[in-house]
Amino acid sequence: MTVTEQCAEEFRAEYATPRTAPDGGRVARTRRYLMCPPDHFTVSYAINPWMDTTRPVDTALARTQWDRLRGLYADLGHAVEVVDPVPGLPDMVYAANGGLVIDGLGLGSRFAHPQRAGEGPAYLARLRGLVHAGGLRSVAEASQVNEGEGDFLVVGAGRSARVLAGTGFRSTPAAHAEVQELFGLPVISLRLVDPRFYHLDTALAVLDDRTVAYYPAAFSPGSRAVLARLYPDAVLADDADAAVLGLNAVSDGRHVVLARRAVRLADQLRERGFEPIGVDLSELLKGGGGAKCCTLEIRP
Repeated sequence: MTVTEQCAEEFRAEYATPRTAPDGGRVARTRRYLMCPPDHFTVSYAINPWMDTTRPVDTALARTQWDRLRGLYADLGHAVEVVDPVPGLPDMVYAANGGLVIDGLGLGSRFAHPQRAGEGPAYLARLRGLVHAGGLRSVAEASQVNEGEGDFLVVGAGRSARVLAGTGFRSTPAAHAEVQELFGLPVISLRLVDPRFYHLDTALAVLDDRTVAYYPAAFSPGSRAVLARLYPDAVLADDADAAVLGLNAVSDGRHVVLARRAVRLADQLRERGFEPIGVDLSELLKGGGGAKCCTLEIRP
């Protein structure tokens, strides 16, 4: 075993330990996340329907809200890595778009809009730094347009794992093929049709290895049929909760961090045995992002 493999194995042992709920309910699994502070966050251009350049942005408040999110992850026992923000890249706070990491392998992002193009190299360099630190095995540079975990969500683990992949506004179908070839996992393509839900992670949340929540109207009829076949017991969000990006949520298998205003969705999660935790990311919502947009999972 090489030194890198040994470090990765030690990381798996430390950060992939399931924590059984004392009541025998759902199990939280410790995660490792990558985040970027919003020190340069503003809305200086509009590339999705949420962005309005005439609305003022309080960058200091955005930082306070982000700090609370990061602190919440720490309180839940998760590890958080940080990537330094780059001046002139206001959307870099949306770390989920920066790449995809599965089983110690990473794929960098290639953004659809020129305004975000500089984020790709910045995140690629940070992920490669994690390789040198021994936490990852390798990281590949993307050849196709993909926006990381914004459009690629992993469901399950081991031999049962699959990748749900969004397209229609940002990541291309060719990127879906690139992900399947690199990671050797089945990729299920899903077409988004509502521009408010421009990334898959704005319309669908992975709750545990078998359960997802999603907003049906965000998907094409064929994609809705696929989701209904794969996840007949999915949690279905209504218009009101989808409209506050309630599905842009982060779950560790037990705790689900989501928009505080997604009240009905939180009630549904609670009925299923999850523990919803509402957060206020109102400033970051002005750029079209919530908790998940701010959070890239590093899977060892």
